[in-house]
Amino acid sequence: MKKIYTLSAVLATFALQAQFTVTVQTPADFTDKDAILYTLNGSKDIIVTKEQSKNNTWTFKYPNHYMGMMKLYFPSTNNTISFISENKNVNIKLDIQNNKVKDVIYLDEANEIMSKQQEGSQKKELILPALAQIKEYYKDNTDFGKALKTEIDRLSGTSSSVDAAKHPFVAYYNTNYSKFIGNPADNKKVNQDDIINFLDKSNDMLESSSLLRPVLVAYLNSGGNTNVGGSVDKLLDRLKVETPRGQTVLSELIDIFDVYQMDEFKNKYLGLAKNLKCTINDRLASTLKSNANVETGAVFPNYKFQSATNTTAKSIHDVKADKKVIIFWSSTCSHCESELPKLLEKYNELKSKNIQVIALSLDVDKNSYSTKIAAFPWINDSELRGWNSTYVDTYNVHATPTYFILDSNSKIISKPDHVGDVLEYFKVK
Repeated sequence: MKKIYTLSAVLATFALQAQFTVTVQTPADFTDKDAILYTLNGSKDIIVTKEQSKNNTWTFKYPNHYMGMMKLYFPSTNNTISFISENKNVNIKLDIQNNKVKDVIYLDEANEIMSKQQEGSQKKELILPALAQIKEYYKDNTDFGKALKTEIDRLSGTSSSVDAAKHPFVAYYNTNYSKFIGNPADNKKVNQDDIINFLDKSNDMLESSSLLRPVLVAYLNSGGNTNVGGSVDKLLDRLKVETPRGQTVLSELIDIFDVYQMDEFKNKYLGLAKNLKCTINDRLASTLKSNANVETGAVFPNYKFQSATNTTAKSIHDVKADKKVIIFWSSTCSHCESELPKLLEKYNELKSKNIQVIALSLDVDKNSYSTKIAAFPWINDSELRGWNSTYVDTYNVHATPTYFILDSNSKIISKPDHVGDVLEYFKVK
């Protein structure tokens, strides 16, 4: 009986050690009460939990072991802050001005070190090249020239090392960011085999580090534009697509090809994913689902309007029309700025054919959005959450503007690339 008690005590102690809390403090005048905590899987934010503030303090209890990037999102004020976890308590204080985050003060050691490391890396990547150019115009024996040289030498120096035993995630992130993503001059010594070995042998901090997608982009670039398929096949053969790591990489690659409109490769590897006979992990399952939602012939998933203009309909499916044009756009999108006026010119003609336009905005600023839609007579709606909007994942939106044409039953019948394709489809160009 004593042995059982001892084992139970050990397990209980381990469970307590595996838990940590995230505590965030804000000034009393910050109006947001809700906050959503996310972890990371590849490039996908994963919702952990939602909490309400108590005396302008949010406390999140995380029950599992986790080392990696985390994010906190305040939906009402559309503020986002990022930080890391090393499976230890995280403490953050926010400086707020006019309901916007002005500064983030990291009170725990791991985040303080990570913040300083990233600030140093950004200065090295962004400021150092500019200082080197300026130096050419000043002599070394002048006061300003001497100051320039001192700053250049400081930024050129090796970043202070991080004790990997004490701060494993900070060390992991900084080492691999520097090797695979940082200074392009340093990356010349990294070849495809180096990247494959890293992706194959890396521990599970890879998925939670935010490094996976940029490393994959670096890998594709290193193989050249003429050998994309060969590079991907070589990587997936090594990783094995049946494994969790192989599936996550496959999912990221499908999304990358989608973002860069490389449809041939997207369709090839999406087909590979669909034909897998093994158990599918969550990351790949989300990619398969979001792509299935918007396949030609599929019923466009319904969306309940939040505060739609120019309609009494409650949702997309409630809108009655022979055809519907769905647009995902933003008032800050330059392509939208040039394309939507062309749609506006033909709107009355479209309306006469019983074609309804429904525009879902990825705006954040309410004033900017409201000003813009004042000129749009079609149905407009927005969550005012930008790329945190729920419809981004549901409809697999990677860019604005994105268009869909639906029939009267809300089935997808076309996915035009540009507004000209929309007008051509309806013969009103």
